[in-house]
Amino acid sequence: MRVPSLPEVRRLTEKERDAWWTVLLVDPVATPLVRWTAMWTRVTPNQITWAALVLGIGAAACFAQGDWQWLVAGAVVYHVSFILDCMDGKLARLTGKGSAFGAWLDYIFDRVRVLVCAIALMGGQYQRTEDVTYIWLAVAVVFLDMLRYMDALEIWKVRLNMRRRQRERAEELGLIDTSQDNGADDEADDTPVKGTAKVPAQPTAGDASAAAATVPAAPAHVVPPAKTFITRLPGYVPLRDFLVSHRIRIHLFSGIEFQMTIFIVAPLLGSVFWPTVAAGALLLAFEVLVVYRLLLATRAFQRTMARYDRLEAEMKSETSTPSEQATLV
Repeated sequence: MRVPSLPEVRRLTEKERDAWWTVLLVDPVATPLVRWTAMWTRVTPNQITWAALVLGIGAAACFAQGDWQWLVAGAVVYHVSFILDCMDGKLARLTGKGSAFGAWLDYIFDRVRVLVCAIALMGGQYQRTEDVTYIWLAVAVVFLDMLRYMDALEIWKVRLNMRRRQRERAEELGLIDTSQDNGADDEADDTPVKGTAKVPAQPTAGDASAAAATVPAAPAHVVPPAKTFITRLPGYVPLRDFLVSHRIRIHLFSGIEFQMTIFIVAPLLGSVFWPTVAAGALLLAFEVLVVYRLLLATRAFQRTMARYDRLEAEMKSETSTPSEQATLV
């Protein structure tokens, strides 16, 4: 196949917004490697997914040794594993070889890698110090990672359902022209298959943004973001705009940063306990914020649907005959 230039590969494979760790420390390496892989090899996205898992297990083996030198080696191997984990989706988007099975494989292997590395890292520290606290830390890391991704997927489903219902209602009322609509919204929000040609990013809790029911500023079936106490904070909007202009998601600490703090930053510092505790606390705070924003979005959805009901009643009233109106009176 003809492989596009590097700028075009970046446009085709890099997400519109991503975690700052990925944008700054992974994409500059992963994207050129993806182009080289597509040009000179027959490696498939699923093979890269398997390689990422193998390296993740290698990082776990290093973590299990407990000593600082092995922790540093494990951190380096883990980062390489994560680069490969980002490459499989990029290669799939570039070559059109993405599949639902590949998305499932990538998702499951990500969770396995976190599980194995958490047990190995904390187990190595327990063996070195005989402090049972590290066993509980391993349980906490696995639990928080599971909670994070379960919550993200469920939020994605809820928001997808609200968008579809709102869109269908707007179509029923004639507020959008279905003949001129290519269905991009519905297509893009279909099954989240990582790596296919038309794929939404992996559903993240950051996608659960708040919304308000103000139709005139946007298409009738779209609920624009609400102004909350967060957007009113001094400097928030300029910071948000700056980050978005550089493809960085506004939520600066989520699942990826949680993993990298525990499996890269902590080992490099030679201090596993406090970075892990801090990462867990920040992730919990972020999840609380995500749930709050989802609550705002559901309230906005209810207001929008209620407004559509009122609009439908007004339309029926305007089109009813004089005799029907007299009967109603």
